Amino acid sequence: MSRPADPAQSTEQALLGEIRALLDDPSAQDNPLHAPLARLHALASAQHERMERLIRISDGYHGLSRTQMQDISAQFDRHVRRLEKLARISDRYQNSLREVTEALREAAITDTLTGLRNRRYLMERLHEETERASRTRTPYTLAMIDVDHFKAVNDRFGHEAGDCVLQRIAATLRDSVRHYDLCGRWGGEEFLLLLPQTRLAEGLLLAERTRAAIRALRIDLDDAAGVTVSISAGLTEHQPGEALTRSLARADGALLRAKEHGRDQVVTL
Repeated sequence: MSRPADPAQSTEQALLGEIRALLDDPSAQDNPLHAPLARLHALASAQHERMERLIRISDGYHGLSRTQMQDISAQFDRHVRRLEKLARISDRYQNSLREVTEALREAAITDTLTGLRNRRYLMERLHEETERASRTRTPYTLAMIDVDHFKAVNDRFGHEAGDCVLQRIAATLRDSVRHYDLCGRWGGEEFLLLLPQTRLAEGLLLAERTRAAIRALRIDLDDAAGVTVSISAGLTEHQPGEALTRSLARADGALLRAKEHGRDQVVTL
C-alpha cells in the first residue's frame, strides 16, 4: 500500500522544477548567480532524492512490519483456536474419565445379580456406622437374613430359577426398608439389613414386615406356578463402643436360632 502524497514534498518538487527551468534558460547563463544557484539546485535535488529513498525504505519497513504483525496476529488466532480445541477435548476426556471412574466405583460396590450393594460396601458402611454410633452414643440395628431351603429350589428348578428367586427377594427387601436404611447381599442366599439410629423393637417391626412381604411372594418357576419362599432373620442391636465383629456374630447367632426353631421367623438376640 503506497503512502499518500505529502503536500510539502510536492511543493518542493515543483520549486526545484522552476529553478531547473531558470537554469536552463539561455538568457540566464551569464547571470553571476547562475553557478551558485546551480550548485544549490544540485544539493537540493540530491537531498530530495535521499529523502525519497528514506521514505521508500520507511514505507518498506512499515509494510513489512504490518505484514509481520498480521502474520503474528494470524498465528496467535490459530494458537488460540488450537488451545480452545484442546481445552474442549480435555473437558470431554475429564468428563469421560469421571464417568468411567464412577461406573467402576459403582460396579465395585454392587452385586451384579441382585443390584443390591455387595458385601464390600456393606462392610464399609458398617464400619462408618459403628464409628458414628460410638461418637454420638446412638445404637443401630442390623439383621442377618437367609433364604429358607434355597438349595431345594436350586436342586428342583435349576440355578437360573434360584437366581430369579434371589432377584425377587432383593427387590422386596429394597421396597421394604426406609430410604435411609441399607440392604445388601451378604453372600450366596444371605442378605444383611443395616438400620441406622434404630432400636431393636423398631427394627423388629420392620424385619417382620419384610418377612411377611417375602412370604407373600408368588414366583413362577418353569412348570411350577406361584412358588413361595420364606426367610429366616437374626436381629440384634449394636451397642455404642461395642466391636463390630461382636455385633455381627450376635446377629449370625440369632439367625442360627431362627433356622433351628423352624425357619420363617425373626429372632432377636
